[in-house]
Amino acid sequence: MCFGPSKAEKAAAAAQRKEADIAKREAVEERAGQKREDISEAIEGRSERRGMRGGAGRRSLFRTGGAGFLGRFE
Repeated sequence: MCFGPSKAEKAAAAAQRKEADIAKREAVEERAGQKREDISEAIEGRSERRGMRGGAGRRSLFRTGGAGFLGRFE
């Protein structure tokens, strides 16, 4: 007669589930750390590129060096 899995089989299955959960958690933490690094690099790169542009905000059509609206009439 079959009465289901024995205590040893149940204990082995529980141990395997626990190990799988630990491995899954480590993989998730590793991915989260990588994402944090990627986001930090992206933010730093964006701020460096902004500094290279020479200014922030929109350019005015009236104040550009001859290429704007008023530059046509000089």
